[in-house]
Order: sequence, then structure tokens, then C-alpha cells
Amino acid sequence: MSSHGDPIPMTARKSGPLKGEAQVPGDKSISHRSLILGAMAVGETKITGLLEGQDVLDTAKAMRAFGAEVTHHGPGEWTVHGVGVGGFAEPEDVIDCGNSGTGVRLIMGAMSTCPISATFTGDASLRSRPMKRITDPIAAFGAKSYGRDGGRLPMTIVGAAEPVPARYVVPMPSAQVKSAALLAGLNAPGETVVIEKEATRDHTERMLAGFGAQVKVEDTDEGRVITLTGQPELQPQTIVVPRDPSSAAFPVCAALIVEGSDVLVPGIGLNPTRAGLFTTLQEMGAELVFENMREEGGEPVADLRARFSDNMQGIEVPPERAPSMIDEYPILSVVAAFAHGKTVMRGVKELRVKESDRIDAMARGLEACGVTIEEDEDTLIVHGMGPGGVPGGATAEARLDHRIAMSFLCGGMASQQPISVDDAGPIATSFPVFEPLMESLGAQLVRSE
Repeated sequence: MSSHGDPIPMTARKSGPLKGEAQVPGDKSISHRSLILGAMAVGETKITGLLEGQDVLDTAKAMRAFGAEVTHHGPGEWTVHGVGVGGFAEPEDVIDCGNSGTGVRLIMGAMSTCPISATFTGDASLRSRPMKRITDPIAAFGAKSYGRDGGRLPMTIVGAAEPVPARYVVPMPSAQVKSAALLAGLNAPGETVVIEKEATRDHTERMLAGFGAQVKVEDTDEGRVITLTGQPELQPQTIVVPRDPSSAAFPVCAALIVEGSDVLVPGIGLNPTRAGLFTTLQEMGAELVFENMREEGGEPVADLRARFSDNMQGIEVPPERAPSMIDEYPILSVVAAFAHGKTVMRGVKELRVKESDRIDAMARGLEACGVTIEEDEDTLIVHGMGPGGVPGGATAEARLDHRIAMSFLCGGMASQQPISVDDAGPIATSFPVFEPLMESLGAQLVRSE
């Protein structure tokens, strides 16, 4: 079943050259954080380019439930009148975060040091995901949590009435866990210290500084040490959300594997903690060109041109690169199927606790399409079949996972026989215009009855 209604089966057929400009939506990570930090500031934050996928809309609804005034003015145009750090009101109803792990985990962190209680739930996929990785750090600030067996949603968080600052070492490379701890630390007196052994996407640190918080980041022998001074008065901001590199990955990768393609994706955020996929593709021999490099809203941005690349070679992706491309391994595994030789992806066990077990989902779907796969708990190996070499002709299970659905549909644009997904409905959570955008470039997508 789709996370938002009846299943929407969809099929991608072999496409002619993909051509044109792909205006992908705003960055999902920055969109979530813009709404949450805007709600914690004092005054009006103005946001343009906000991603209006279901995940972000659920976060906007949650911020209203906590007392912020969140207003939609037009496509991508929003304002948030914040209530200040520690100013969240107790919600009158359960907070439904839909499919969004980022949304629920960041919101839990932000409210955990307020003297209120809130109950969180989500769709079947989100209710299956581990929340202990969030309840552990917020407990260090004095919050309490009561959830289902295994630390799963639905879950009630009782915020700390008298929060204390914490020193927390993030046990796995997770920007969500790091960010939840930092947002909790905002309403704790004194200094909160968060240490990550492997650097993850740093949008929260950048945005906290932009809103006026005192944030210090140091690289030490212990890892990346982030020190936040608590209880600031955050200043409202004007935010231009760059386009999402994780969404851009789909038209870019489709262009690389569909013969004759030439696609320009303008205004893509190239934060170095998010750009691992593009580095990997270049190492494989992909024809990618970055044009008009610039900075917008404190984030590096460029226009990205992708052309069909018939000589891509399989490589061993460095495991330390995983945090900078964790959401892109599904589409990378599709590209790897159309490359020459073997692509080895290690250090990817975090994929097993995303919206689905993405290693298993991609392995089973690619095998059904005729691709040879090896895997273990922390590794996915794809044996490439060269340009046009993937037989296809299968239906892949999307497993309520937007990135799995889009990855297989991109594969179907270049495979010998069509590739279908059992449910394309979850795509709306992050990339609501995926279908018309890809069709505008020349892709053949058909909704099955």
C-alpha cells in the first residue's frame, strides 16, 4: 500500500534521449530545518523554494501544532512566525509525521527540552523505524519517552521541565541524531557538546549559526566536535532553499544511462557533506559538468549538466564516503548495473534502517531485472552489464520507499524491457513533480491500472 492512499503501480519503458532542463524541488533537509528553526526564532522567517512534498508539509503542520504561525503564500513561498527557543506550546492532538524520519526525529529533539508532552506517530514505514537512537540523546537532557517495544512509534515524549546541557557522542553516522541533539541543546543552559566520529551533512550547524546561535565546530582526534551555547534568542531569517541534490540524482543518473541524453539541472546544492554521489559518478567516468558555481544562503550551488556516458567503469566506493551519499546508494546501484565491471559499496548498513531495508530492496529488484548482486549486512556489490545491458522486464517492490520507486523507474528508462514498481505513491513524499518532470525530458512513464 502507498503511504498516502491506494497503491499507484507505474511502469518505465525504454526511452529515447532525455533532453532539456530539470527544475528539481527544493532541498528536503534544508526545508525541514527552515520550518523548525523558523518556529524557534522570534519574529517572521521568510522562506522561498521550500520543498512542498508531503514530508515537509507534515513538518509545517507539526510546527503549527506547537504554536508557530506557518503560512503558505504561493508555490515555495512560506513565512513562519516563531515562538522563540523553549516557547513551544503543548499540541492538542497526536503529531503525525507521515513517512518522514527526518521530520519526526528533528521535531522530537526540538521539543524535548520544553516543559510539554507530545505524542508522535507516522505511516507503516515510519512506525517500523528505530527511535531509540533519538530517545537516548534527548534523555541526556532530561526528557522521557514512552513508545512501543523496540523504541518504535507511536511514542510520547515528555519534555524536560528543567533541561540540563549534555555531552553526547553520536554512535552512528547520522545527521538526524546529531541534529536532534543540537536542537535539544538550544533550550538547555550552558554548553551542549555533540561529537560525531564521521562527519555527516552539516545543514543544522550552518543554519543554527545563520539564525544567530553560537556554534563552534572543531575537527579533533575524538572526531568532529560541535559546541552549542544554549538559550539564545534566534533571529528570523530570509532563506532561499537550494534545489535538492538527492532529488537531482534521479534526472542526472537517468541521463547518464539513457543513450543520447543531455540534461541540465540548475541551482543544485553542492554542500560537501551531500555531494558524495557526484564525486563517485565522476570517478566512474560519468560525463558531469558543474557550471555557474556560486553561493546561496551559505550553501555552495551550481548548475549540473549530465550527458549519456557509455564508458562508466565499476569502482570500489570508499566506505567513509557513505554519510555524504547515504540516500543515493539506491540510484547509484542502478547506474552501476549499466556500467562496465563490478561496483562495490561498503559501509552502507545504515541503509537497512531507512524507509525500507534499501540494500535488500535494491538487491531483490535488480536480481529480478537480471543483474547479478552480492550483499552482506554492510555491503552491496553490483555486477555491471554495460550500457543497455540490463534485461529488465520485472516488477520491483517499492516497500513504501520513495527512493526505491524512483530508482527502478529510472532503470526502466534504459533497460531492454520495461521495469515496473508496485507503488509509486510514496514518491510524493519528497519529489511530487517527479513524473511530469521526467516526462518533460522525454521519459515514458505509464500508470498501470
